[in-house]
Amino acid sequence: MGRPEDSRVKIPALVHFTRLGYSYMSLKNKKRGIDYDEDTNIFFDLFRSAINKINNTELSVDDVKKLISDIKIKLENDDLGRAFFTILHEGYNGLKLIDFNNYENKNNYTVVTELPYENGDNNFRPDIVVLINGMPLSFVEVKRQNNREGILVERERMTKRFSSPIYKRYVNITQFTVFSNNHKYDDTTIEPIQGAFYASSNYGKMFFSKFREQRAEEINKNILPIDDATEHLILKDNNLIAIKGSPEYQSSINSDSPTNRIVTSLYSKERVLFILKYGICYKKTTDKNGITHIEKHIMRYPQIFATYAIRDKLDEGIRKGVIWHTQGSGKTALAYSNVNYLKDYYQSQGKIAKFYFIVDRLDLATQAKAEFEARGLHVDFVNSKEDFTSNISSVGESGKNGKVTITVVNIQKFSDESVTKQTDYNVSVQRVYFMDEAHRSYNPKGSFLANLMASDRNAVLIALTGTPLIGKDYNTKDVFGNYIHKYYYNQSIADGYTLKLIREEIETTYRAQIKATLEQLEVEQGSIEKKDLYAHPKFVSDMVDYIVLDFTKGRTALDSSIGAMIVCDSAPQAREVSAQLQRYSTYSHALVLHDEGTKQDRKDIQEDFKKGKIDILVVYNMLLTGFDAPRLKKQYLARMIKAHNLLQTLTRVNRPYKDYHYGFVVDFANIKDEFDKTNKAYFDELQSELGNEVENYSDIFKSKEEIEQDLNEVKNQLFLYNTDNVVEFINQINGIDDKKQLLDLKKALENYKTLHNLIRLFGFDDLYMHFDIDNAIKMLNEINNRINILNFKQNMDSSDDMASVLNIALDQIVFQFRKIKEEELIIADAFRSSLEKTRQEIVERCLDPKDPEYIALLDELKRVFKKKNIEELTSDEMKDLMAELDDLRKRAERKNHADQMLAAKYDGDVKFMRTHKRIMGSPPPIADTITTFKILMEIKELTDNKIAHNENILDNEPYFFKELRPYIKNACRKQNVALTRPQLDFIDTCISQEYITERNWAS
Repeated sequence: MGRPEDSRVKIPALVHFTRLGYSYMSLKNKKRGIDYDEDTNIFFDLFRSAINKINNTELSVDDVKKLISDIKIKLENDDLGRAFFTILHEGYNGLKLIDFNNYENKNNYTVVTELPYENGDNNFRPDIVVLINGMPLSFVEVKRQNNREGILVERERMTKRFSSPIYKRYVNITQFTVFSNNHKYDDTTIEPIQGAFYASSNYGKMFFSKFREQRAEEINKNILPIDDATEHLILKDNNLIAIKGSPEYQSSINSDSPTNRIVTSLYSKERVLFILKYGICYKKTTDKNGITHIEKHIMRYPQIFATYAIRDKLDEGIRKGVIWHTQGSGKTALAYSNVNYLKDYYQSQGKIAKFYFIVDRLDLATQAKAEFEARGLHVDFVNSKEDFTSNISSVGESGKNGKVTITVVNIQKFSDESVTKQTDYNVSVQRVYFMDEAHRSYNPKGSFLANLMASDRNAVLIALTGTPLIGKDYNTKDVFGNYIHKYYYNQSIADGYTLKLIREEIETTYRAQIKATLEQLEVEQGSIEKKDLYAHPKFVSDMVDYIVLDFTKGRTALDSSIGAMIVCDSAPQAREVSAQLQRYSTYSHALVLHDEGTKQDRKDIQEDFKKGKIDILVVYNMLLTGFDAPRLKKQYLARMIKAHNLLQTLTRVNRPYKDYHYGFVVDFANIKDEFDKTNKAYFDELQSELGNEVENYSDIFKSKEEIEQDLNEVKNQLFLYNTDNVVEFINQINGIDDKKQLLDLKKALENYKTLHNLIRLFGFDDLYMHFDIDNAIKMLNEINNRINILNFKQNMDSSDDMASVLNIALDQIVFQFRKIKEEELIIADAFRSSLEKTRQEIVERCLDPKDPEYIALLDELKRVFKKKNIEELTSDEMKDLMAELDDLRKRAERKNHADQMLAAKYDGDVKFMRTHKRIMGSPPPIADTITTFKILMEIKELTDNKIAHNENILDNEPYFFKELRPYIKNACRKQNVALTRPQLDFIDTCISQEYITERNWAS
């Protein structure tokens, strides 16, 4: 029988793909001529037809196989598919693989299901593989709603597969993937538990991005009516004709379901080619050991829609405007993507586009240069006004090695002389300026901005900011034009691109100590400037002591890899803080001031901090904007910062890092009033721009009230349990058989881990002292063990789901690796491999769980696992158990192989495979095997057609049972088989119950 995710999610998604103009291809026709290269999963005929159509060639099958062999060599690289990506874009030996300019007419769009991705004994079968011109460039994995562990289980499974070298070719050819359990997004969770997500392929853990369609009216025009013949083909080919017309199926094929929505958004023909051409980016990174890695990124949905919005404005003749995307949303990546997009946009108009990225600080220019080069652009770096005057008058599209060029220039390099003139060139050039950090106080009356505007009156000016200026003097909009696209921080938090912040007020005792110190200094030295008081060694000494103690606690609560930044009140204070930190050898630190060290020194400090070589940065005015270091999770704010600069500074700690839920700001300066004022100004601006779109607008800070509510829930959940003694806690939970109660307790402990650092901050000493974080982690492990045991027992009592039994066993073996001795790791690894092969090669291929022989095998498996607790196995016991597992696997493999061969005779319809076995196993059988097959095939054809034309027939079981009888009689009569009444009833019951069960399973 099918899985619920097949009938409720996969099949409806396949049907929906055909509404977008995709063809559905049955893999059962491979024996009739459909063939593909099993090392790349490229389909020969689809590939050859598309290549010939695009290039106006007549390549033979042999020519195409030679081309695929060359592609296969590229796919062997350890480059995340970058070499293949290059030929996908640029072609190979003069042949285009995709026609990006004519998405509708020349390319082929096909979907298949259960295509095996194989390497030797290892394989997996994605639910839906998306073939563009016969190439498997994407796939979709689905789970049913409310599945155990949500979509995380699929991410972990795929991460494990893609991290294995055996699947390298498939990772390299796959551009992006979609994972869905057909739920709406839960924006209250950091981890992607439910929803429809997309991710670029990766050798390690994939980042799951949400997709929120912003041009629904436009893209929904691509959705066609369902073609009845195509739908019938898909249902019949997947042996699920019985679900047609069921209420559950009708609900599932709704184009507005979460899975179908993301399919429309990402796979509509124009959209999927846009993503393949402009939405994929390879970026070089260097780890703390100096080793270079390649990352593969995919455009976030706000970047996609910002690009479309820029195009729309240009089409309207509007040449300037503001992109308001919150800090941490990837504005440099957006500029990179638009360099590639706008190059082609203007090339189609016969123009050469020249790109400029304009900053107002040298350190930002250096950072931008590194970011663009890491993504593969050639960067011209302007060092003087004379260099820029020469640059802006030149014509040129590409840099070294044919790379597209962007010029990074400081706005101070614009001068009266850096002005283009019509006579300077004889080709049509379109200059595009990306203005970084457009929230700066670029005074309209000043010369720098005037020189920029005058340099090319025909230039396109795209201003990038996360905090536009909003005030009485002048606004960012007044200078750079209206907003082109907006993406603000509450949405970024909901999407998981940035974190909420916790503002930690300094403790009352320390506040009193500060006051006493300041009063003492003023008495001793008379009336002196506040900034001098704050830089005094006595004041700074106390502040540094507090910071070091707090940072130590923070690392204990989180982990030792996080870094900190101390934002000082003045340069003298920063120098004194740096001097006072010398007293603590535990932590390394670095001072970053504009006049401290060389430019290269400051660059090296930033890189070392990002790589974890420096623990604490001490700054005054530098690194408060544009500095992105995800490990920066503690910020000590010792100065008052106002308006947009405050938000820029705070959001240095809002980048996602590991599984952290928050960034932390320790507030020495009492910024609350200033933040509230700034936040209100942005809210009013958003409301005036967006109207009802700001309904879900939220504070960047997690409020104390929210924290109190979370902590109270945790306290209430844990009230009855002994959290001081883990052994007693285990005894308490061992008496719980209610899985929901255990899951609630698990959630409470997970929340405790997250909120642990907040308990101290807000004085919840009763909970903080109740038990420590180490106990919480131990108890969380025991809760997971208890849940696993309950699942194990539950599945042991059922012969229908052997997969769950082995999945739980595998979970427990992962736990076992933390207990066994080092010399036993090889044995444990082999034991786990034996279990994994059993699950992959046997359990997932079981087609007849009610077969007596299969039930006997399952009983033996239960007996094996009941011998001893898996967590306590020795290496010798593992060896013995492996031998028994291997014997069971081989026996079951033979059994499943026979079932698969029989099912193949019925075109993969396991209903009739099972019916065939039941008839042949019921004494006396009505006929020999071949005759029985002929009878059942005729019944199958007639019954499938009957259901297809009367989809409600299965709703009336007695009527369906009655309707089958003439088909059975006529089929037997044609084969000269005479049936007794009991035999007729038996066959009728077998077939009807298979169809009814299939229908009910879908429901």
